[in-house]
This record gives sequence, structure tokens and C-alpha cells, in this order.
Amino acid sequence: MLMPKKIKHRKWQQGRIRGEATSSNAVDFGSFGLKSLDAKWITSRQIEAARRAMSRCMKRGGRVWIRIFPHKPITFHGNENTMGTGKGAVEYYVAVVKPGTVMFEIDGVEEAVAKEALTLAGHKLPVRTKVVAK
Repeated sequence: MLMPKKIKHRKWQQGRIRGEATSSNAVDFGSFGLKSLDAKWITSRQIEAARRAMSRCMKRGGRVWIRIFPHKPITFHGNENTMGTGKGAVEYYVAVVKPGTVMFEIDGVEEAVAKEALTLAGHKLPVRTKVVAK
């Protein structure tokens, strides 16, 4: 699983996702990319599942770039705990994705294979996605 080596604060506030993506919104490294159409948190497990789906579809050919990283810690308090015992422990990390963010990029395979791989990866994610070309 992806997770940061070091973060400034162990527990963060939840925050909210507003607006469109202003960075990472174009295909920069590969020829084809998977662009988000929604704003959501994407967990490190979902990123790994999408990466595996892409690499299996491409038969481990070509090159894959993961443009998002889960920096944000999410805490979980647990059931049957009384209120007033503080914030829960960090359970997992998420990447905050805005509409227009290019999450994955592919190069080195044919267009049909790339589109199929990115479509399969999009099925593993909790956001609506679109395959874009450079």
C-alpha cells in the first residue's frame, strides 16, 4: 500500500473538496490518461487495485505513471466507544481528487489496449472517469 514516509501532523481535519483541479489536469508523461470527473477521496487500496488491473490488461508491457498519492490520513474511532475519548487512530491514507485530475497515465502500448486498461482501472475507483489522449 502507498503511504507517506513522514507527515507534519499525525491526524488531520477532514476538510472539503471544492473547485476543479488546477494542477495534474493534463496528460504530461504518457500518451493516454485516466481523468476524474468527480471529487472524492481515493484510498491507497483503490489505487493499488487500479494499478494491478492496468498492468494485467497490458500484460506487463508499456509504462504506467500514477499521478496521485495518498497523503491525507483518515482516522477511525470504532463502534461502541463513548464520546469524549478523543480522536481515533489513523486507519488508512487517501488521495484527494478533484474533477479534472489525471490520475493514471499509460505509454508504450496500442491505443485499443491502453483504453481497455484505463477503463478497467476506472471500474476500481469510486469516481466517474474518462480516458483522455495527449
